[in-house]
Amino acid sequence: MPSNKSVSDAPITQFINCRILKDHKLQREDLWVREGRILNPEKLFFDEQGYADKHVDCKGSIIAPGFIDVQINGGYGIDFSLVSEDISGGVSVVAKKILEHGVTSFCPTLVTSPAAVYHKVLPQVKVHNGGQHGAGVLGFHLEGPFISAEKKGAHPEQYLRTFQSGGVQDLMEVYGSLDNVTMVTLAPELANSQSVVRELCQRGITVSLGHSVANLSQAEEAVQHGASFITHLFNAMLPFHHRDPGIVGLLTSDQVPAGRTVYYGMIADGIHTNPAALRIAHRAHPSGLVLVTDAITAMGLPPGRHTLGQQVIEIQGLHAHVAGTKTLSGSIATMDMCVRHFKQASGCSVEEALEAASLHPAQLLGISHNKGKLDYGCDAVSVLDTSVLRSIYISGIYSASSSKSSL
Repeated sequence: MPSNKSVSDAPITQFINCRILKDHKLQREDLWVREGRILNPEKLFFDEQGYADKHVDCKGSIIAPGFIDVQINGGYGIDFSLVSEDISGGVSVVAKKILEHGVTSFCPTLVTSPAAVYHKVLPQVKVHNGGQHGAGVLGFHLEGPFISAEKKGAHPEQYLRTFQSGGVQDLMEVYGSLDNVTMVTLAPELANSQSVVRELCQRGITVSLGHSVANLSQAEEAVQHGASFITHLFNAMLPFHHRDPGIVGLLTSDQVPAGRTVYYGMIADGIHTNPAALRIAHRAHPSGLVLVTDAITAMGLPPGRHTLGQQVIEIQGLHAHVAGTKTLSGSIATMDMCVRHFKQASGCSVEEALEAASLHPAQLLGISHNKGKLDYGCDAVSVLDTSVLRSIYISGIYSASSSKSSL
């Protein structure tokens, strides 16, 4: 018999025999879904007299919120920082592929590029929800070009910019528009950067600090003006020093405004950050850790030569370097790999590892009211897995196939 239709004609799916990540704990509880939303079963039973049209036996697996990747440069042969004949189609290819690794929302990331690239790429990709077609797009992450030449990493120096016109005008000249932009990474020590931080935050755009030689005071000033994220902690910034810990010091700073949290990205691929450094960061500020892949075009492809924007990248094993150098240039790791490595390297709980890829990035972007959690009313896009390895989309829930690897 069909479910009660007083509210909606859509079928109701009940996931049974599962452990749900809810309120920071794995709980044995069923999950009810209708039209892509998580239902409150009490209201369903007593207000609608409704019940499930379909039951899915999860066989003891974990259901966790879908992963959110706020820094991903491309993958599977697609480079978000290159102009192509079908820019949105390329993004869609990556969106479809990363579903298999539990990512249900992401921020396509552009590295430092000529202004013409931003003008052509940014208008082509709109913010949209995910589904069977692929992960949802949350908006662009623009990593550069307003960064330090000294800490440019794999960013091409000839395209770096400063805020010569006082700030916002420079942004518009380079980017063309801030529509569909969710995050901007900049170096807070650049002249006039603080007015830019304020303006971006007033527009609802997350400001991240990175590729920078900023001292702690400069980083704290940026946070006081609204910055809330650190791009790939430890990488492309001054190393920690006991007299001036630099941007790293934000993890324990007493100058962060009350009620605010500074989040920080970690590339937990086993290459970018030594496990000891990862443990130090996590133990100092566990609630701020956000796992990112920083994946490049070569993710999902064999070793060889690929691109990252204007640079040629050489892949050897799991290492990605600017060709002919030892400069790291993103990763080829998938998010499920990062979740597993983070748990193993940090010794954290399964819950903490999963929330670092789901709840924390949602909180960072201010979307935790409907993503990053399995609360009633939230989006029903989740990872159902014992291994968090490969996922397929079924009935609004991401269900993973079995694997020898596990959390």
